[in-house]
Amino acid sequence: MRLAALALLCLAPTLGVAQTLTIGNASVVTSLDPHWHNMVPNNATAMHIFDRLVERDALARPYPSLAASYRAVSDTEWEFKLRPGVKWHDGRDFTADDVVFTFGRVPTVANSPGGFFGYLRAISRVEVLDPLTLRIHTHQPHPLLPLDLASVGIIARHAATGANPEDFNNGRAAIGTGPYRLVSYRSGEGVELARNPYDWRPQPWQQVKIRFLTNDAGRTAALLSGDVDMIEQIATSDIARLRREPRVTVTSVPSVRTVFMLPDYSRTGPVPGVTDNAGVPLPRNPFLDERVRRALSMAINRDLLVERVMEGAAVATAQWLPEGAFGYNAAIRPQRFDPDAAKRLLAEAGFPEGFRLTLSTPNDRWPNDARLSQAVAQMWARIGVRAQVEALPFAAFVPRRTRQEFGMQLGAWGSSTGEGSNYLLSIVATYDRERLTGAGNMSRHSNPVLDSFLTRGAATMDDGARERIWHEAVAYYAQHEPMLQLVQYVNVWALRRGLAHDPRMDERTVAMGVRPATP
Repeated sequence: MRLAALALLCLAPTLGVAQTLTIGNASVVTSLDPHWHNMVPNNATAMHIFDRLVERDALARPYPSLAASYRAVSDTEWEFKLRPGVKWHDGRDFTADDVVFTFGRVPTVANSPGGFFGYLRAISRVEVLDPLTLRIHTHQPHPLLPLDLASVGIIARHAATGANPEDFNNGRAAIGTGPYRLVSYRSGEGVELARNPYDWRPQPWQQVKIRFLTNDAGRTAALLSGDVDMIEQIATSDIARLRREPRVTVTSVPSVRTVFMLPDYSRTGPVPGVTDNAGVPLPRNPFLDERVRRALSMAINRDLLVERVMEGAAVATAQWLPEGAFGYNAAIRPQRFDPDAAKRLLAEAGFPEGFRLTLSTPNDRWPNDARLSQAVAQMWARIGVRAQVEALPFAAFVPRRTRQEFGMQLGAWGSSTGEGSNYLLSIVATYDRERLTGAGNMSRHSNPVLDSFLTRGAATMDDGARERIWHEAVAYYAQHEPMLQLVQYVNVWALRRGLAHDPRMDERTVAMGVRPATP
């Protein structure tokens, strides 16, 4: 307590119009290529450098960006009027040709651990009517096109032709139209940005520094010592204390990120790390049996996870969106905790004595990721499923996840569109590069019924009818439990006093949402 009190003395009582904003990131940025890896730290940093045709505000609502306006000309045609006078960081003019180039590159990025091609799946062709007008044609009615395009960073043809991720990391291809230009990227350490002199938007910061501080206690200490101006993903054990500190501002918002257990579906035979109690690999994949999945789900006490592990900074859930989001089904409640019934289901499925599995989890990516996994493993032990937790740094976790090396893993997904389709499209839908579905489907789950919900909903122009389809999808998903939903996060940040912040439901930490507070 004495050290914390001394550290607080280092905090300035207020901040004026500062020249530099320093952010403490909870996770590393793995690439500055905006099309290589669809994960929050990468996307948040990319937002500083690259713009999209459409952006989303802190509450996930779309608004025009590089597209000054857009409209549906017909059920399968959209017209986008581009913002005039926009320049790339090197002073060259932005035109419709750069958009066409971007759309062509996104599906071709090699070795992507989770790409963006699904956001363009609806597009059949793109017409350039003039340098500032695009006509986008879709295969079928697609009301979500503006939301989809809010996930695709626009890059410059003249800078990025033939570029690979390393060309973005070293700055050669990292020429955007965003409010900040790249100064430097140091893998595992941080990113430095400077104000884009050509930008049309007012910004209070001349420089932005993003430091990768993956240790929870280290991030809090960096804020209290004045080394950084704001931090994200506050350790749940620190939230109450920081809320009481008069020289710290804490902001929060319900998250669009859901956390779940993800069984392997990529094989019918033996699954990595899954054995009988003698250590002999099981001859068949037990997770293909719905009874096994339901038993594992019923053995999880989600209320206890919220109370003891998340310390209230989460909500127990059976679906993938927070209450109030478009597609949230209020009739679907979390799976009931019933270990006795879970044991009976396991026995019915042929595992009266249970079995063993390896539960793989990151230990530095999402709030309390490894702690959640440890808690679930302990709960499963009560029904005879002995889970050994394998906790890995996220940088080591991702390539193994991409190769389907995990029998059971902790997963999390933040719905970038803020509505019902995104999780279905990226995590649940059948992996298919030709149809551009399942970009984040690392388990290789496939269910034609859930695929059909996505196809129907994405083609339904009427909002009410489309939301009813998402409600049906949620109900079907909760009944069959392809993934075992755990909790929905609450996003929390802490800032030095004198800063105002717009907390984002998509959990992205961006300098554009931070400003000196009005006196």
